[in-house]
Amino acid sequence: MPVDTCQSCGSRDLEPFYRLRGIPVHSCLMVGTREQALAFPRGDLELVFCRDCGFIENRLFDPALEGYSPDYEETQAFSPRFRRFLEEIVDDHAARFGLANRTVLEIGCGKGEFLCLLCERTGARGIGIDPGVRPERIRSPALDRLTFIRDFYGPAYAHIEADYIACRHTLEHIQPVHDFVSQIRTTIGERKDVIVFFELPDMKRVLCERAFWDIYYEHCSYFTDASLASLFRRCGFAIDRLYRAYDDQYLMLEARPAATPSARPSAIDREAVRRIGEWVADFATGVRQTLAELDSRIRGWYAAGRRVALWGSGSKAVSLLTTLGLGPEIQAVVDINPYKWGKFLAGSGHEIVSPERLRDLRPDVVVVANAIYREEVAADLARLGLAPELFSLP
Repeated sequence: MPVDTCQSCGSRDLEPFYRLRGIPVHSCLMVGTREQALAFPRGDLELVFCRDCGFIENRLFDPALEGYSPDYEETQAFSPRFRRFLEEIVDDHAARFGLANRTVLEIGCGKGEFLCLLCERTGARGIGIDPGVRPERIRSPALDRLTFIRDFYGPAYAHIEADYIACRHTLEHIQPVHDFVSQIRTTIGERKDVIVFFELPDMKRVLCERAFWDIYYEHCSYFTDASLASLFRRCGFAIDRLYRAYDDQYLMLEARPAATPSARPSAIDREAVRRIGEWVADFATGVRQTLAELDSRIRGWYAAGRRVALWGSGSKAVSLLTTLGLGPEIQAVVDINPYKWGKFLAGSGHEIVSPERLRDLRPDVVVVANAIYREEVAADLARLGLAPELFSLP
């Protein structure tokens, strides 16, 4: 059933502003055949903006359609640029939080790269919980201090007393966000020195750049810095630090338990919500033009006989291809993650291939699904002896 209340603050003052029908319910779930990819389950999306707290959610999201499992291949850690980002976070936290011989918990640990690195560099003991974790793939000198649990985080794990709790790129997949964050606060109890670290996409960039390719079904919850801070304060946290990183793509929040929740919005909060409303209005009026311009560009290349490859097979790729309805206009979808090679993109049915396959295609244009990887992609293409035109999504 469609939700009619804000899952962050409980308000019913929700404004619809963006709709998509029949989009794949997963973007990173690996599919073995083209036929399965084309027949992949689909759902509808209607983003609504809460006029009281600024939270944005897909009111049509149906969690029953989701199927997270070890076949979910979300990792970005094959990218040297992303690995450097992980190392920067870990080194910063190691220097500031004193985690040696302490227990760290990562909720939604993915394939474990961040948790492994954190334990390797701090001497901490680590526990990672994720329905898609693949312990058999993990290689780490800290393995004897690491425990991985293939499951969803929930009340069954309230007994875990961690000194540091990380939750990276998971909250956006959670529909009842207030319940989820409150559960973490309840689990912490009176231990006021516990450090909480959340990392997730920043919706401000998506709205202001009209980056429709960063909107997809499995992301049912969208935050700006203001709406994220508001949620954590209501759930009983005091925010130590809230900033943007990775070319302003991600929000980074550090918090500790507060004595009492803060439920009353301030004048600053109300002004922040007003600004979010302006970004929402601009997105709603301008996104169709952005869609049309990008669609025209890609179809124009195809009509001119230019061979086009898309570099990056994650959620941005699935959203781009299915929102624009692209098929033969993209001749190849490339990824550096070897676990994706030979699999197919949900919705569009494109096979995911290795970069080496581009030697045969010799593309005229390579669309880079995330501009932060442009230099990395250019270097890989040069190594292959290729010099196509590069076009990056912002």
